[in-house]
Amino acid sequence: MILECPYCGKPVVVNGFGRPRLNIPVKIVYDALQLHHSVTAAARELGCSRGYIYKVLKERGYDVKTGKLPKTGRNGYE
Repeated sequence: MILECPYCGKPVVVNGFGRPRLNIPVKIVYDALQLHHSVTAAARELGCSRGYIYKVLKERGYDVKTGKLPKTGRNGYE
């Protein structure tokens, strides 16, 4: 995609906006949390931010206060 630079007006080739998505599978996030019992330690192991972990948990219906995982499907993961 070619856009015009807002500062100089020259055309600039852009491959996309922002950083690419991490797309860490939910099962790996849950397993890291169960192993470490800490969002900070799990994020450090997975190479992502704590905010990313909380976002994944919120999207999947995980209750952070009680620590309960949602059950969906045979193995408990989506």
